[in-house]
This record gives sequence, C-alpha cells and structure tokens, in this order.
Amino acid sequence: MRATVTRVRRAGNGHAVVTVEGKGGYRRKPCEQCPWRCDMTSRFPAEAFRLSADTAYDAAFHAFGCHMSPAAKPATCAGFLLSAGALHNIVVRLALAAGRLDIDKVSSGVPLFTSYRTMAIANGVAADDPVLAPCRDA
Repeated sequence: MRATVTRVRRAGNGHAVVTVEGKGGYRRKPCEQCPWRCDMTSRFPAEAFRLSADTAYDAAFHAFGCHMSPAAKPATCAGFLLSAGALHNIVVRLALAAGRLDIDKVSSGVPLFTSYRTMAIANGVAADDPVLAPCRDA
C-alpha cells in the first residue's frame, strides 16, 4: 500500500499533526529539529504532542513520523524508534518482522527523551493530562 495522508489535525500557530498510512521509510538519525531531542523543547506547541500521543499507546497502529519528511515520502522518526515504547507500536513491530526496519541502523549522537510521556511533559503537556495515561514508557 502506497503511503497516503489520511488525516490533518491543526495543532495551533501554523502547526499540524499529519497522519500518513501505508508503507514508508525510516530515519537513521534524529533530524536537527527532532522533537525527541532533549535540546529541542518548546519548538512545537503542546497540542501537537497531545494529538500525537496515541503513537505511544500499547499496540498503536500509527507511528510517530519525522516532521521533516514530506507527506509524499513519509519516514518514521528516528527519535521515536529509539524511545522505550516504540516496540509496543504495531507499525514498528510489523516493519521489523517484514525486514523493512533494521533498528540496529538507527542511532543518535545527541541525548533523546526516553519516553513519549517525558517528551510531551517537557513540551508543555500537563503530567496529569488523560491523553498521556495510556502511553507506554517501557
């Protein structure tokens, strides 16, 4: 199945969370503006992290995409793939099983948030926000 945009949700101030479905690639390293980087807080509105939280839920069917990849050529975010909860994501597990993802080729030379919850909280989502409750941390 070719990758296609299936949903666009506004996250405020010129930002949006775009859902892409189908097969895509993956980043080998976090990009310069990767929200998983500990040094990139406050670059995106808290609402973007609220809307993307479901990528970190157990058995999620949508992966966290690289925001620097165009919708026509989507890629899964390297920071997400290196996070503690990525292996609970069905999309990631299927890509691993099919040989479309080699997690050993993904690395980072900068400190990353270890979980979606810690990243979201660092970017303004309240720690007790119900959207974070189902996030897998490990």
